[in-house]
Amino acid sequence: MATVFTRIITGELPGRFVYRDDTVAAFLSIGPVAWGHTLVVPIQEVDRWTEADPALWAHLTEVSRLIGQAMVKVTGAARAGLLIAGFEVPHLHIHVFGADDMSGYTLRAIDVSETEMDRATTELRAALRELGAGEYVPA
Repeated sequence: MATVFTRIITGELPGRFVYRDDTVAAFLSIGPVAWGHTLVVPIQEVDRWTEADPALWAHLTEVSRLIGQAMVKVTGAARAGLLIAGFEVPHLHIHVFGADDMSGYTLRAIDVSETEMDRATTELRAALRELGAGEYVPA
């Protein structure tokens, strides 16, 4: 049975995508710990990050780095937080979020309106285009 992330990637479930290529998709978390909180997910279903092919892992972390640069740009946060937990969905995913302190590392969701989710999607896409990833950023 397909994971919830596969269902989002295939369009069966809605998602606010900020990046997509042949092997990786990035979309906003529905349980954000900070405004713009994004999940970087391989299209291939891999459960644990320790089981990912090294080339896939390298690409996931490079895309996460790029998303992190965009995150800092649009949030003004001191840093981009990066976290891998993997207990809530058995499909490898990297959490990327703006961080000024350690509070986001608890993965406690905050309340973000649909309007703010849309704004985060738009601003992250624009920042990713400015960072040179335009061909992978949805219109």
